Amino acid sequence: ALVPRADGAAMLQALEQAHLFLVPLADEAQGGQGGHSWRYHSMFADFLRAQLLREQPGELTRLHLAASGWYESCGRPVPAIEHALEGGDLPHALSLLARHAEALMEQGRMRLLSRWFSAMPAPLMAREPLLQAVAAYADCFTRGPWQAQQRLDALRPRMAADPAAQALVMALQPLLLAMMDRVEEAAPLGRQALACLPSCRPFADSSLTNAMAYVVSVLGDAEEAHRLLDAARSTQAGSLFSRMYTEAMEGVLDLSGGRLRQAASRFRVALAATPRSASYNPTNGNAWAGVLHAGVLYETNDLDGADHLLNVYLPLARDVGLPDHVISSYRMRARIAFVRGDVDAAFGLLTELEYLGHERQLPRVTASARLEHARIFVLQGNRAAASEALERADDPGVWPRVERLRLPPHEVEDIAIARLRWGLHFGDCRAVRDAIAPLLADAQLRGRRHRSLKLQVLCALAEAGCGDLDAAAAMLAQPLRHGASEGFVRLMLDEGPLLAPVLQRVLSPSLSLSQTPSLTRRTEPAEPEAAAHAQRLLSALGEPAEPADTPELQAADAPQGPAPATALAEPLTRKELRVLELLASGYSNAAMAEKLFVSDSTVRTHLRSINLKLGARSRTQAVALARELRVLR
Repeated sequence: ALVPRADGAAMLQALEQAHLFLVPLADEAQGGQGGHSWRYHSMFADFLRAQLLREQPGELTRLHLAASGWYESCGRPVPAIEHALEGGDLPHALSLLARHAEALMEQGRMRLLSRWFSAMPAPLMAREPLLQAVAAYADCFTRGPWQAQQRLDALRPRMAADPAAQALVMALQPLLLAMMDRVEEAAPLGRQALACLPSCRPFADSSLTNAMAYVVSVLGDAEEAHRLLDAARSTQAGSLFSRMYTEAMEGVLDLSGGRLRQAASRFRVALAATPRSASYNPTNGNAWAGVLHAGVLYETNDLDGADHLLNVYLPLARDVGLPDHVISSYRMRARIAFVRGDVDAAFGLLTELEYLGHERQLPRVTASARLEHARIFVLQGNRAAASEALERADDPGVWPRVERLRLPPHEVEDIAIARLRWGLHFGDCRAVRDAIAPLLADAQLRGRRHRSLKLQVLCALAEAGCGDLDAAAAMLAQPLRHGASEGFVRLMLDEGPLLAPVLQRVLSPSLSLSQTPSLTRRTEPAEPEAAAHAQRLLSALGEPAEPADTPELQAADAPQGPAPATALAEPLTRKELRVLELLASGYSNAAMAEKLFVSDSTVRTHLRSINLKLGARSRTQAVALARELRVLR
């Protein structure tokens, strides 16, 4: 097609026989004429294009247009449009877009469409209301809802004359409001649009019902959300993008209900809903489902898998600006960095998240960043910094609204849970236990199983803080059973070393006295699956599965374990004190080595010496004893 006077088939045959730079394509039908098709090795192709540009620059336009015509005749619109744009024939590219843009939108090719529409002059686009509506969808999922809203505002005067454009815009408007964190405004507008269904565009109908499923779920009506998702499935008409959205939203509802495995399955289906590959590849999908799937991997403690997906999807989520996904993705990356001992990276990510909240005027994003700052300070034992961060996070315009709604990033992380966590470490554990009771009852009443599990974990830690390890083990039994069956791990591990004594009691129950000396009680042995899960959690915390220090039988007024030492027999060196400070701040061995400009083996030597001098058996115990002895503040 490009060089009509040459025998292209003979050339290709000769190149193939000589094994020169040709790579066969898997899909032979792409050749268009029923024959084989190839591509050049990418470096050789770049070389040939550079040669063409030097030797025959005037031929480029003609060749691009000839290529566009050939691809169009083969029924391959994507390269046909690409070559039309490269050849500068914008009217022809626009005519091709008019025929194929909706189908590409339904396949989820949003970034491709956004790039093409950006190349189109505004006067050409102004005469195409339907293409403007499609462009608004592409903007929404690549540049964010504010950019899409600007395009819709410009389109509105011409929309009434085009019913197809009108259907797409009516479906998109509630979604844009929800993505702008204005879900209360989206609800009445979306219900009004639902009353007009069906429209002339099945994709618009499924988009609307999907968006409203999110809206009503956030407003607390999970049953209506399920009904809307069922309706969305009935109108998808083969749209991969709609299927992705529906399955992702079902997964969000599953996760709220504590069904982690089912949620994971749905998120995998959502990510596989892509035209680029017939096989499952998690990095081929959409940021909407990608961040959610990363959350499942994080929860199951697959930190490497979660980090890999977030490397791909966090920048996309940041560009789109959906508050839920921005909060979740940054918080996960920060927690992964903290778990790996890279405290500086964790704080850097949270600072970036806080800046995004300010820049985009999303107070919930800013408050969430500060809340996560507070969590890190709590786990570091830094009471003053944790109190200050918690106070700065306590935005009265954010958290009362979060309490009313069911926003996915805040199911198990909001200001109420942050205050409970602070109280467990620095406050009155009895007051924490009493504060949990109404929160737990409300979560159970509203069917928020995921939240209930988190509150039960916190309640177990409060019981342990009150000195009742038996009650703590009993309270942790349900989260352990559910965690063992569904795979919840970080739900418990994220609370840090306070969990270790409770897990040890679960694994080694003992006969102990109640507050009434004449009565005794025995903690029941954990079920095998729950015990195995407790063992996995202890191993992840780096703690041995040993019995708690409480003797099997002791008088009610006897001292609980040995009294702490008043001084070290051998003082810590300056270098050991620095290692201990970094250890208390959450740094890993590798991060400490980098910070102190020493080798990993040197850090391990210092840690052994610290444990020996303190009489500690683990990293966690070393930090606790150092604080008891006021070696650390």
